[in-house]
Parts: sequence; structure tokens; C-alpha cells
Amino acid sequence: MKALTLSTFGTSDVLEYKDVTAPVLKEGEILVEMKAIGLNYADIMRRSGIYPLRGNPPYINGYEGAGIVKESRNALFKTGARVAFADVPFAHAELVAVPDEHIIPLPDDISFETAAASLLQGLTVQYLTVDSHTVQPGETVLVHACAGGVGQLLIQVCKFLGAKVIGLTSSESKKQISLSLGADAVFLYNEDWQDKVLAICADGVDAVYESVGSTMEGSLAVTKVLGQVVFFGMAGGSLELGNPLLLIANSKTITGGDLWNYLTSKEERIKRSTALFNWIRDKAISITEPTIFKLSEGKQAHDLMESRKSTGKIIMIP
Repeated sequence: MKALTLSTFGTSDVLEYKDVTAPVLKEGEILVEMKAIGLNYADIMRRSGIYPLRGNPPYINGYEGAGIVKESRNALFKTGARVAFADVPFAHAELVAVPDEHIIPLPDDISFETAAASLLQGLTVQYLTVDSHTVQPGETVLVHACAGGVGQLLIQVCKFLGAKVIGLTSSESKKQISLSLGADAVFLYNEDWQDKVLAICADGVDAVYESVGSTMEGSLAVTKVLGQVVFFGMAGGSLELGNPLLLIANSKTITGGDLWNYLTSKEERIKRSTALFNWIRDKAISITEPTIFKLSEGKQAHDLMESRKSTGKIIMIP
């Protein structure tokens, strides 16, 4: 089979699209023929050597995608069944061996492309807004990187749950996208965004969804007393906390978030994905048309994601 691989860590130049050995099914696994594959910033971090990669060289990156069952020993998943997953390694390939408990049945009204463009980010938003911080009507939340894949969904879900949303992004075009999705106000990182946020909420926001890390000190500064910062990503490459005594003085909370801690069973995966699919069905959220590359164009896909010029999801098609 063909796969997008790397044998050493580095820039997108290390990526190779080549023939590799197809997976051999173990007990309790299903072979999925991929139809759409999600590319996520964590894949950039793995390619760069910051996050670990499973297996041995040549490594196959990726954890998210959708396709059809090609081979199965499980009577519940017959050949040809439409399925998806959000937490299975070696996804950047034509064929993926998926553990039975990680399989998410894909409804007929959810396309392969929509699943690959929404599952990982959508399930992330689901736990961020229900578990990490339970968004309440009337709250004000601040969303970092609001035009990215998670950011766009956070805007829509927080609005659906009754909150006021302030967004932060890097360009005027991304600002307009975020406003079109329902954000009440959006500021650019090169502005005095802390002052602008506090001009709207003098006492500070109820919660901040912090996915940059290097902006943590500013996030804490605009969080109200007894407020919460949900730290779930470090796209800025570093964590800058500032004076930790201010956490004590103002009774502010930083909580961490990682999707893998919530996708702990077959039942959890199906429950949370059903909630996501219902949001899509009910038009509580709309999925921005993804940018599509061939899997063989993986280098270009990585380059676009690292350029920060993309909005929404990037997916790859075998």
C-alpha cells in the first residue's frame, strides 16, 4: 500500500510518499480502506520530533480519518460498512488497522470528508465545552486561534450554548471568517488585545480557551477572579505563565485538556461522536469546506498548515 512516511524528524522535506507493507490484522482489529484523512497540528509536532511517534521507521503519522471496512472478523462491522476514527495511529495511509473499540460507525448523512474534517476537532470541542469548562448561558469566553479548526467549532458551540464569544486570530481575513461564524468580537494578536478584551468585560472573561501557550500570561490577565483558563494546545511553542502568585491572589484556575483522556472506551467514543453528529445535523455547527490534498501531496499539506494561512481543516485523500 501507499503511505505518507518519514524516516527522520525535521521539516516537511523529510516526508516521503511510498510503498510500505500493508498492516496485518491482529485479533480485535478491522482493516479500513481510507477515503479521507485528517491532518492536524499535532502531526506537525510529531514530524518535528516534539511529540512521539508510534512504531519504527519509516514512520506513518496521523490519527484521524474515515473510510470503509475492507476486512473484518467482527460481525458488527461487515465489509463495506462506513466507519471513522479519531484516535488510531498510522492513519496517513491507504489502509489502517483499527481496533474494534476505536471504530465509530459513520451515519449515511455524514460524508467521509465531513468526518475527517470534524471528528478530532469536534470531539475536542465537545469535551472542552462540556467537561473541561461547562459553558453556561450568559458567560463570556475568549477563544484563541479562533479561525483554526478547533477555534471555528468553539465559536459555534459556545454560541449555541448561550455564551458571548470573543476571538483572537492573526489576520484580517481570519477575523472576518470568525465574525461570520457568530463571534461577538474578534481582535488580532498584533493589537493590544488584552486592553480590548477588558474594554468589553471590565471584570474579565469567565473562561479562556488557550491553545497557544506563549499567550498564557495575557490569558490569565483577562480572566476574571474565580475564572478559568483551559489549556489544551501549545501552537506557540512555549508556555509563558508569568507570576504564578497571581493565580493564588485572584483564585484563577488553569486546567489542562487532552482528548485521549476522554476517549477511554467504545461507549465514550460513540456517545461523544453522536453528540457531535447531532450538532452537525441540527446545524448548531457548520463545517467549513476543508482544503483537500491528495495523500501524495502531503508535503504541500504540511507546508500550508505551518504557514498559518489555512482556515478550517486540511484533509488528504488517498
